[in-house]
Amino acid sequence: MRDHIELVLDQFNGLWNQGDEEEVPQDHFRDSENVVALAKSGFQSRPGVGLHQLAVAPLASILRIYNYVTTTDNTLLVLCANTTGTTGLIYHVVNSTTVHGPILTIAGMTDFAFVPYAGRAYLSPFGTFGTAPNEQEKGLQNESLYVYKGDGSAARAAAGNPPTGSLTISNGAAGNTDAGQHFFGVVFESDTGWLSQPGAFTSFTTSSTLSVNFTTIPVSAQTHITKRHIVATKFINPPSTDSTGFDYFFIPGATLNDNTTVFLNNVSFFDAELVDDASHLLDNYSTIPAGASLSLYHNRLILTTPFTDIALALVSAPGEPEAISQIDGILEPILDGNPWTNTHELRDLLYGFKKNRTVSWADNGDVPSSWPLVIVDYGLGCPVHGIATVVDSGAADVDFLLVGSYRGLVIFNGRYADPELSWKIRGLWLAFNQTQYREIQILNDTVKNRVYLTSPDDLLYWADYAN
Repeated sequence: MRDHIELVLDQFNGLWNQGDEEEVPQDHFRDSENVVALAKSGFQSRPGVGLHQLAVAPLASILRIYNYVTTTDNTLLVLCANTTGTTGLIYHVVNSTTVHGPILTIAGMTDFAFVPYAGRAYLSPFGTFGTAPNEQEKGLQNESLYVYKGDGSAARAAAGNPPTGSLTISNGAAGNTDAGQHFFGVVFESDTGWLSQPGAFTSFTTSSTLSVNFTTIPVSAQTHITKRHIVATKFINPPSTDSTGFDYFFIPGATLNDNTTVFLNNVSFFDAELVDDASHLLDNYSTIPAGASLSLYHNRLILTTPFTDIALALVSAPGEPEAISQIDGILEPILDGNPWTNTHELRDLLYGFKKNRTVSWADNGDVPSSWPLVIVDYGLGCPVHGIATVVDSGAADVDFLLVGSYRGLVIFNGRYADPELSWKIRGLWLAFNQTQYREIQILNDTVKNRVYLTSPDDLLYWADYAN
């Protein structure tokens, strides 16, 4: 050994796994497990892992965890499998000793999509269908989007059923109402602000000198309904027997702040006061199908890949995540046989991803079905959890996304940067089982300049980009 010259490893630049073993640079390791790089040079053993749950019976068989930032705290949503592995149960872990739930229990739920909105959590159960190598992630059949209020109560199906039946309408006391035929109806409002489709349509001819009385106002059997609104058309001429085909508006002040009262008397309004349009509610889903991905864009909820149509991408009304039009709230599809896996906002555009394709839509100020579609990349995309979230925000970086594609971990800033960030471990990445890419989940800690990535080979990868 006297003829050998020692090598001083004053720099450590991580794992190298591509090409022959003889090609590994002197400042890299071919195998590098349970170590982290030091800030200036060298490496050391990684920090230990602390226990989070101090409960007598901690959660087990965990399948998926999300950070859930409520209005008061940073908490966790945890999906577990039951003892037989056939049913998924979602728990809300508030802290190490407080666990709510299960807040949602669904047979066949092996994964779920999540997006926070106004302190609430929107949850979409999905699973993996088909056989390798053609497996697909999509929403569970006959299941829906769910909303959880964050208070420990059970999650419920988003949206809901419209009013049924009819109103009983009569002239009230002296008042001011434009004379002539009007159609009236009722809109339910939930504890999350969702507005139902108008229902219980009834025709009535108003008088110019009298107000209007409403009785037998429908009461909902849905426990989440907290308000009801009376809506009306403007004066109809010539008279009609068909309640469809007209614009409906909320009558100012005609609101019942409960789900029990069945009458509202002496309502006066002029047609000129009917400005708050309710017509966009007529075509909304009463049951929103479950999908494989959820995101937000321009204050709208984006849901993709329901069980019955993997090319479908749905968009809610602004500020109303449970209001999705079955006509105008659908984005232009790409019919290539592959499902949507992800959507994300970046630089005022909405990007849609499949496993091997990336597209964009731009909000043109009109309904979502009119948004122009642009093909960004024909070869690269990502799996269902393949876009990095930032610390606990659940959002992407302001100016770029980190995407776990089939090629590797790539920076996406409107185009995919070349080479990929993971080029030093290209051999390892390309050896991943491509039918298991749903296991990839990425966290970008922009404070400490670190990336954490779970992989199909059941390992957690750690990267430092401080230098």
